[in-house]
Amino acid sequence: MAQPPLDPADAFAELGRIRLGEVGLDEVLNRVAELAKSTIPGVAEASVTLVHAGAAHTAAYTGQLARDLDEWQYAQGRGPCLDAAASGTSASVPDAAAEDRWPDWAERARAAGLGSSLSVGLPIQQAVVGALNLYAERPHSFDPEATRLAETFAAYGAVALANAHLYDSTAALARQMRAAMASRAVIEQAKGIIMGQRRCTAEEAFAVLAKAAQEQNTKLRDVAAELVRRVRPGN
Repeated sequence: MAQPPLDPADAFAELGRIRLGEVGLDEVLNRVAELAKSTIPGVAEASVTLVHAGAAHTAAYTGQLARDLDEWQYAQGRGPCLDAAASGTSASVPDAAAEDRWPDWAERARAAGLGSSLSVGLPIQQAVVGALNLYAERPHSFDPEATRLAETFAAYGAVALANAHLYDSTAALARQMRAAMASRAVIEQAKGIIMGQRRCTAEEAFAVLAKAAQEQNTKLRDVAAELVRRVRPGN
């Protein structure tokens, strides 16, 4: 027996309670898809499409059917979810049997048991856009009221995803900066060792490291780290 839809207010509250740092971007994406399926009446499966640098992929989905329906669009380079992502608006397919804007996709969708669909744009940030995709088994599942609910849900979801994406990007940048600082520190140590051994300048010491890295086909940082390791007491 199908479960009654989740109260939209409860779904919006849950999206607002997501604590960044405790959950990753993938978990936020999956939760958005799951809540959409539970909240919006008529939804059989839901998914989230993300588009970055012109490449689209399904970042979260509640069932294989949703993923397949998305990927058929990516393979053709056109479809409702791609249009919604590009425009930031909604793309509705009221009846897959009567759809003529994307006939090849609609034919495959009907064969998979799709009756109707609704994709709502998710403006996450300038570099990344997406769409919330809702798939239903029956035609005309998304009336104006359901469409308005889906668009409101997508607005809440977009905020949660934008915050999660920003947090994830910031955390990744911080990790890269820490790694870069660590690399620079060990290279400076190695340069100091070479300068002391050869009585040469910092530029000449760096050239020695660079030449060794090239000859060994190894990263400069690894060559430096090995030199530092060898001169430590006890080695």
